[in-house]
Amino acid sequence: MVKLMALVLLLVVAITLYLASTSAQAVPGCQTYCGDIKIPYPFGIGANCAIKTGFEINCNRTADGTMKPFIVNVEVLEISLLHGQTTALNAISTYCYNHDTRSMYDRFSLDFSSWPYRFSDVQNKFIVIGCNTLAYIYNSKNRTGYTTACASVCASPGAVTNGSCSGVGCCQNAIPKGLRRYDVDLIYVYNDSDSWKFNPCSYAALVETKTFNFSSDYITTKRFNDTYKGRQPLVLDWVIGDETCEVARNMTSYACRSANSVCVDSTNGPGYICNCSRGYEGNPYLLDGCTDVNECEKYPSKCPKTAVCHNTKGDYRCSCPPGRKLAKDTNSCNPDITLIIGTCIGCIVLVIVIFCMRLIFERRKLTDVKKQYFQQHGGVLLFEKMKSDQGLAFTVFTKAQVEEATNKFDKSQILGHGGHGTVYKGIIKGTNPVAIKRCALIDERHQKEFGKEMLILSQINHKNIVKLLGCCLEVEVPMLVYEFIPKGTLFDLLHGKNRTLHIPFSSLLRIVNEAAEGLAFLHSYANPPILHGDVKTSNILLDDNYMAKVSDFGASILVPTDEAQFVTMVQGTCGYLDPEYMQTCRLTDKSDVYSFGVVLLEVLTGQVPLKLEGNESQRSLASCFLVAMKENNLDAMLDSQIKDHESMELLTGLAELAKQCLDMCGDNRPSMKEVSMELTRLRRLSKHPWMHHDADTESFLSAPSTSSFEIEQGSEYTRKDEQMPMNPSSSYFIR
Repeated sequence: MVKLMALVLLLVVAITLYLASTSAQAVPGCQTYCGDIKIPYPFGIGANCAIKTGFEINCNRTADGTMKPFIVNVEVLEISLLHGQTTALNAISTYCYNHDTRSMYDRFSLDFSSWPYRFSDVQNKFIVIGCNTLAYIYNSKNRTGYTTACASVCASPGAVTNGSCSGVGCCQNAIPKGLRRYDVDLIYVYNDSDSWKFNPCSYAALVETKTFNFSSDYITTKRFNDTYKGRQPLVLDWVIGDETCEVARNMTSYACRSANSVCVDSTNGPGYICNCSRGYEGNPYLLDGCTDVNECEKYPSKCPKTAVCHNTKGDYRCSCPPGRKLAKDTNSCNPDITLIIGTCIGCIVLVIVIFCMRLIFERRKLTDVKKQYFQQHGGVLLFEKMKSDQGLAFTVFTKAQVEEATNKFDKSQILGHGGHGTVYKGIIKGTNPVAIKRCALIDERHQKEFGKEMLILSQINHKNIVKLLGCCLEVEVPMLVYEFIPKGTLFDLLHGKNRTLHIPFSSLLRIVNEAAEGLAFLHSYANPPILHGDVKTSNILLDDNYMAKVSDFGASILVPTDEAQFVTMVQGTCGYLDPEYMQTCRLTDKSDVYSFGVVLLEVLTGQVPLKLEGNESQRSLASCFLVAMKENNLDAMLDSQIKDHESMELLTGLAELAKQCLDMCGDNRPSMKEVSMELTRLRRLSKHPWMHHDADTESFLSAPSTSSFEIEQGSEYTRKDEQMPMNPSSSYFIR
């Protein structure tokens, strides 16, 4: 028995819990329509079909035989779950004046105090129609809760305007929030006037604002009372309980059952309603009652014509074509300025990155090439020697330094062109003028030994040799940096732009003597000996004091140490080239002697070494001179200005010296040291006639050796007695 009672008790509890859990659901089998009006849950027709008693709807048959829903005796026109509103028909209070019976008064009231309904303060207005009429609504059970009043006056039907309800024939007023009951008190004030004759009835009612439209006919006839058979639509706000959402969510009776629902606090008194979340539709009071809205199908115009609509859970999105962006304010696809700017910036950044990477790559490549050239040209050897010899006055310049000095090898900086390259004037460290030779080519052997040869040339310190200050090894063909010599060349004095200067023959003799001393130093005192390879008047420069400076070692080589060191291509200048060198392609110290012999001929004859005009036998100065010497016809070769002013003995001595230098066999030629000594002797002979006897008895081949110190002393001594013209405008160039 006890067990049976416990079982019954458990069954009762289960049923109770089930009813509680299903109280917010539509009961299966309940009627959802009354006539053509839909009755959605939480409303219901009949017992146990509504969420609670106040939401029960009566479906009654009317006099015309149709089924219509009612809340007690108030006919329902529509139920809206979205706004929590019900539209119903409300009776109209009427006051009619009859001259015989004096008055006829129908007053109506509505009371929803115990129902979940409130009169909507937003959707409804209290209206009064008539002339000289006053009406107000109030709560008869609570006089202190008096609400609002309205008065309507008019003198004649012509004063009334259709659609206007501003006090003339029609008056309207708002109602307060939370109103659940209202009573109407209507007063027709005639004041002994005859307005009852054209306005026998006055009306007052609480009506839906949007469906009410005043007509002047309502003053003169009873048409207003005939609308909806004496009724007008009225909007009722309804709520679920009297709790707020915050409180209701924690209650078992919480009505918002759908997963995609939200609770909304009522704005017309206490309580709440449920709505489906944004992007969902349906009944939020049912489990799974809110379903996703396919906005793309339901609202095709949500997205611009050019955009594609994509439905998402609870929402949708519009995708514009590439390069365009959705403007929500105008709902159009506009050019995506951000994307365009971003793309442009991205492209610019990409180009900059590629350019920088390319620049870095090229710089590394250039650096590697510079290192390769530097090592190839013996730069390591030069640096090691410079570190070990602290006093070595030699600089290895960078390519950037050389370019800066020559203004990137500007054409205006060119001093001259030659067979071995172009010479530019440059300014090193802002103040020091230099001559920078940009070599045209260099053979493979010189590439391997360039560093060693530069080291040797840098150590040459002779007053009659142009000083090599440094070089640049970071290029394919090395560049040489010399001291700047300003007064031009011996060629300019003899044949070129400075020929108009009146130059004493003694000065010319001194210049060639100094040049011979410089060449003799290269041959005899340099270690190892250096062969110039391109001796000519253009390579004998003149400084501020017109002292000779032998320059341009572009064709120079060190004295070969074995028989295998032959040049692969003949270098030099036509008219000065040693015939033996041209046949054997082997440069010797006697090749420089031959070329110097041609220089002597230029001084004696005033002619250029090679003439391009005339018959073939007369083109070479050296050939013509040797023929004249053989025929004992030296006088025909000498410059008229020289032979008329200088002793024939001196000129004959110079001619004999030149003849021996031009001997076809190199072994028969004197050395440069002997040539220098002979020139010194001849210069002394020309200065001191009393030495003629001694000079006649000593030839330059048998003359005693003279030290370099004595030669230098003699040169200086001689120079003091010379009167050399100065030409500040002269400049030099290295060929």
